[in-house]
Amino acid sequence: MDARGIIAQVRDGKTPSAEALTWFAAGLASGAVTDAQAGAFAMAVLLRGLTEPGRVALTRGMRDTGRVLTWDLPGPVLDKHSTGGIGDCVSLLLAPALAVCGAYVPMISGRGLGHTGGTLDKLEAIPGFRTGLSEEQFRAQMTRVHCAIVAASGDLAPADKRLYAIRDVSGTVESVDLITASILSKKLAAGLEGLVLDVKCGSGAFMKTEAEAEALARALVSTAQGAGCMTTALITDMSQPLATAAGNALEVIEVMETLTGSSVNAALWDLTCALGGEALALGGLAADAEDGAGRIAQALESGAAAEAFGRMVAAQGGPADFVERWPDRLPAAPVVREVPALDDGYIARIDGEALGHAVVHLGGGRLREGDRIHPAVGLSDMIGLGEEIGAGVPLAMVHAASEDAADAAVRAVQAAYVVGTSVLDEGPLVLKRIT
Repeated sequence: MDARGIIAQVRDGKTPSAEALTWFAAGLASGAVTDAQAGAFAMAVLLRGLTEPGRVALTRGMRDTGRVLTWDLPGPVLDKHSTGGIGDCVSLLLAPALAVCGAYVPMISGRGLGHTGGTLDKLEAIPGFRTGLSEEQFRAQMTRVHCAIVAASGDLAPADKRLYAIRDVSGTVESVDLITASILSKKLAAGLEGLVLDVKCGSGAFMKTEAEAEALARALVSTAQGAGCMTTALITDMSQPLATAAGNALEVIEVMETLTGSSVNAALWDLTCALGGEALALGGLAADAEDGAGRIAQALESGAAAEAFGRMVAAQGGPADFVERWPDRLPAAPVVREVPALDDGYIARIDGEALGHAVVHLGGGRLREGDRIHPAVGLSDMIGLGEEIGAGVPLAMVHAASEDAADAAVRAVQAAYVVGTSVLDEGPLVLKRIT
């Protein structure tokens, strides 16, 4: 095998053999493929694309460069992946709800990326919560608790770690083929039997249009199924934040309010049920997605999902009484400030990406690798599209570490909201289902 020949084939619009792409993935992990060759390969894929068999072969090859988990459990092993948005804390609701319904959920999650929040960062706002588990601890928790949300270990799809870093500095992040291989090589290494994907589009998503989201969703579904994992994708609207909060501890608060029934966000609830219903149907635990959604709703309404979440938190080092005492256990920001609207009218547009960047600049995300996260900062009580507003009425609340940071966030949030004169008809949350 020769890296130059493989790159030339992709450059010329040809699909290398499965053996060649497997060899190239192994070379990424071992160092046999140089940075220059990896960058050239990424650019060739971005410009010329891979066929579906090529995507499947690259994904499988990258998956197999590290450890691939196998399970012997008395129920289906299921998971969900989101392409990222603002206020998207569905994973914290869905993992325990699926566990209550008979699934096993080894959810390997990530940290914040760009303007979007990370599931691991949110959970680490809970004092003592550990996202780094050994394989022995991971397996023991799956047997006892039936769900775990953890960080990827260093030996999980190491080829992706290398190629991801190359893509980040070579202007090739946007390739649908490489995004697909990156997401699925890690997810499939977890030994899943069923996967549901939440592919977001809109101002707060990486994919801004429904057409872009559909292209990615179709690539993900066909590639995952080609690699042996039953998969469904929902294309969902991210033209406004999913929750009313954005920020690590603040999103955990909204999750706990939903789990305990003290305050339920309809969009967050509906999307959790929709994604969970698809997952249960894939795993044979429900007759269809509608039946599965009802089972997820029952798990949430009964309090069983809250109890499972509490068991997961305790198993991963958090407070044993978190479900009962969460208001006392989460950190609070020293500065809390209203964001007054500048005009009268109706909310006509929300720049979700700008809201995400506001949270990052407050310290709720990372501007540079290694930056320390401030778990308490962020935005809460954000109003949604179509809502009537008056000048001086709060658009949101800023939670900041300092007065200067609060001032900057207030200005950023005001700029992210566009007020119009007519009422906006809000569209559906789930735009399309891809199977």
